[in-house]
Amino acid sequence: MADLQVYGDITPRTAAKAMAPLLKRHDAVMLLERFGQTFPLPTKSTKVAIFRRFEALALATTALVEGVTPSGTKPTITDYTCTLSEYGDFIPYSGFMLDTHEDPILQEYGSLCVQQAAETVETLRWNVVKAGTAVGYTNGGITTVNTPINLNAQRTATAAMFRQRAKPITEVVSSSANFRTEPVEAGIVAIHHTDLTNDIRNMQGYIPAKQYQGQGKLFPGEHGAVEDVRYCRSVLYTPFAGATGVYGGASTTMRNTGGFADVYSVLYISADAYGIVPLKGSNAMSLIAHNPGSSGTGDPLNQRGTLGWKVAQTSIILNDNWLYRLHCAATL
Repeated sequence: MADLQVYGDITPRTAAKAMAPLLKRHDAVMLLERFGQTFPLPTKSTKVAIFRRFEALALATTALVEGVTPSGTKPTITDYTCTLSEYGDFIPYSGFMLDTHEDPILQEYGSLCVQQAAETVETLRWNVVKAGTAVGYTNGGITTVNTPINLNAQRTATAAMFRQRAKPITEVVSSSANFRTEPVEAGIVAIHHTDLTNDIRNMQGYIPAKQYQGQGKLFPGEHGAVEDVRYCRSVLYTPFAGATGVYGGASTTMRNTGGFADVYSVLYISADAYGIVPLKGSNAMSLIAHNPGSSGTGDPLNQRGTLGWKVAQTSIILNDNWLYRLHCAATL
């Protein structure tokens, strides 16, 4: 969960009262925040994040010779560089509305701003991590897939990941405002659109989250598990509308656009598969308020104010083999 830094003409007392409840709305949206390798940027440091990966060493299968020191192995290091970009928006309001409206306008507008910011960052990250090269289909290809997710497709995904030394996720970024990690039950995490929930529930071996929630914390959107995989849903992970050229069963039994089956992505994630600059620390996300009259001659009658947000973020895939994107259709 991010800290919110509030700037502008709003008083600290009003800011605390208006903004304190907003982070709950933010935290429920940001799944990808929890599973990436993190690079928190300190204030006034740099806008470039460098993620470093140490490659696995080759096996030492040659027997040692008595009294002879081996030559040793120098680790191979791979650096991945990405640059922060800024995003933001604001809501204008009138001083008259602020004086006459019965609802707490600043709190309502602040809530909308925080949700917009969180969903924007989550979508930006989704667009990056779903572009990995490890991909599979429940049948056919991107223009022909028209069957729902199934256990065999999941096993194909996890087998491909484990074959490439992928490690289960054993800790996640904490939801508290302080930057830290917390341990979780080991497993691969799969994130998907809400439309796929019923198909996943129909998979052989599905266990509802309510049956194991006492064993540890659930992730936001987590609804169940199948074998090594914990499934989490969000409406933000939108499908490719009408991406297939398949009619027939797709137009009557699968979600479709114009009779063409919509193609959904299920993203299987293992530890350290991608990197993010997390929305944490005192400068991660800013809410910026300007009261009516603060624009000087630009607002001579003190009629207009604004409440907005600004955030700097970036994300990058660190190992394509530790992510797996499964394309499937969704039953109606």
